[in-house]
Amino acid sequence: MDWGNLSVSIPNHGVYMADNIAALRQLLLCAPRETLPITYQQAATALSLTPPRTIAQVTQALEQLMREDAAQHKPFLAALVVSRRGESLPAAGFFELAVALGRFPADATLHEAAYRGEFQRALSERENLNQ
Repeated sequence: MDWGNLSVSIPNHGVYMADNIAALRQLLLCAPRETLPITYQQAATALSLTPPRTIAQVTQALEQLMREDAAQHKPFLAALVVSRRGESLPAAGFFELAVALGRFPADATLHEAAYRGEFQRALSERENLNQ
């Protein structure tokens, strides 16, 4: 997949957390459906994040998106970002925060099914917003 064409412009005055959050939300809302889910690294690249800790910058922004989405009773757009390892699932921090926010059950054996449902709800939310 060519990620060179998938990017979000962020202000040139330095990378601020608020800029990352807004840019990441825009990326997840506007990315072509066939590119989803994207990996943490693909998100970092699309946002033009620079080391150090590019993946940490992405995860911090994703966690804030989850908090905002939970507060607004919306599906987690963060569900559209996955780890490149494993079975196309987000990293453990996603599940921990989803439980803490009351969206996922505490029983870890139910997390994958809860995630698959959340992923579909996030896709539907995108479609509704992009119509």
